Amino acid sequence: MRVALIYHTPEPERAVAMSARLCYSPVGAEQLAEKMSDEQVRNLIKKIVDMGHSSTLEHASFTFAVEGVSRVLTHQLVRHRIASYSQQSQRYVSEHDFEYILPPTVAANAVAKEKFEALMDNIRATYDELVGLGVHKEDARYCLANATETKIVVTMNARALLNFFSLRCCTRAQWEIRKMAELMLAEVRKAAPLLFEKAGPTCVTSGYCNEGELTCGRLEKMKK
Repeated sequence: MRVALIYHTPEPERAVAMSARLCYSPVGAEQLAEKMSDEQVRNLIKKIVDMGHSSTLEHASFTFAVEGVSRVLTHQLVRHRIASYSQQSQRYVSEHDFEYILPPTVAANAVAKEKFEALMDNIRATYDELVGLGVHKEDARYCLANATETKIVVTMNARALLNFFSLRCCTRAQWEIRKMAELMLAEVRKAAPLLFEKAGPTCVTSGYCNEGELTCGRLEKMKK
């Protein structure tokens, strides 16, 4: 899996701070952006995050290039609707010799791994045969597995990302999307450390668990 932050709003924390200050200032946004010191930006960002003044976080956006993930992951990812997605098309891109994602529990079981890899080989051969018979790629793709590797570009604003991390960094999240979320969080913390200082699952950020009776027990351990 490869996750890279390829673009973000220039000075994202200053953009958020300026937007928040504008709500209570008689002067314009451009003038505020020029006059605010770095210390004022830092103090205001901390206040915004602590108060939950979340709407101002939407002025900072982050774009990621994600590769080496499965269609299982992207089917989950696109449920986060406040985002923009551009995914590699199986309609136009040939899937001959496609790569696939091998789940850890399958890889750890020799018999399961053999069966899984044999199925992937069979799917490759079937896809090739269908295309060879004149079936269009857009129809031949129907035989492909959810494990098929894909690439996607994802853009989210800071508010949407905080929500995403609260759900997908949880230990109860599916392993592949949790790994991606953790890599994304590491990337945005480099670009906007104050905005994402407290990002993560709700047990860490807010002291409660979203999973109810399905909790992993982390929160209970943190309270001891």
